[in-house]
Parts: sequence; structure tokens; C-alpha cells
Amino acid sequence: MQISPTRACLIVALATICCSRGQWPSHVAIGPAELPSESFEKPPELPYDPSSYTISLQQMSSFYDVPGEYGYTLAGRDYGFQELSFIITETHPHGGPPLHTHKTEEAHVVLAGTMEYVIGDERFTVTAPYVARVPAGVAHTFVNAGATPLNMIAVFPTPDFDWTPIGPNPLVAR
Repeated sequence: MQISPTRACLIVALATICCSRGQWPSHVAIGPAELPSESFEKPPELPYDPSSYTISLQQMSSFYDVPGEYGYTLAGRDYGFQELSFIITETHPHGGPPLHTHKTEEAHVVLAGTMEYVIGDERFTVTAPYVARVPAGVAHTFVNAGATPLNMIAVFPTPDFDWTPIGPNPLVAR
């Protein structure tokens, strides 16, 4: 899915207006209108220009985790970052990734919605806006516990993104 420059400007304008009023948009659609039936990972659709200070979604790798998490990954080293990597998601109700770990700590930034988490031995639900802290090497996952899609930005303090799946998401009904 390609986002036009006009749509990108409208998204930024909406976020700016909402933030200035103390309100957050419910979510920004970044995935396909119809959710895929199978999980996937895809390479970037467009090449990245190293002289640019911005990176479009089409220049990032995309993924989908059944039953409803669509997103983009940005391994920082490939885009000129020396200490950062990112994941940007559109997580649908009851959607989330498999149980997994990362070698580094991770921060989840969610401005609207409700998420249920498993981090280590803890299980809890949190309503946005919030930042969640995930320690390095700790098994974790989440699901959107609300009734509408939400966006999450995950930030990693490393230029080399890693992800180690452990098993199915224990929060997803089978």
C-alpha cells in the first residue's frame, strides 16, 4: 500500500491538530483494508536514499502476523541510524505478534487504545497514552484489547534489529 504525499500531509496535520487539543487520533491506517489470511514478511517496495532525512513506509520491510498485526520494521543501520531501530504497527482488535524476545530493551509508544501484555511472568492491560518498557531478553507479546485498530511504535536502542520467536501468542484465542 502506497501512501501519497497528500495523505501523509493530512495524517501529520490531523495528528498536529489532535495533539494541540490534547486528543490523539484513534489510529492511522497503514495496512491493507482487508487483513491477509497468512503471516508474511516482505522487503521494502522502494529503495532508500541515504542522503534523505526521512524514510517512507514503502522504504521499510513490512510484515503481517495472524490474526491482525500489520507493520513495518526499520533496522537502523540500513537507514543511517547509529543507535536506533523501529517497528511501526497497525494492530487490529485481538491481533498481536507471537511470543518473542529481543537482545536489547524495547519501548512501546501507544497514543490511543488498550493493549493487553505478557512481559515475562506478568500479564496486565493498559490504556493509552503510555510507554511500555520491555527488558532485554524477556519473553513478551501483546494483543489489542480494544474494539478498534491502534498504532504502536516500538523503539530499540540498537542499529541492528533482532527478533526471536518463542511460540504462539498466549493471549490470542485459538
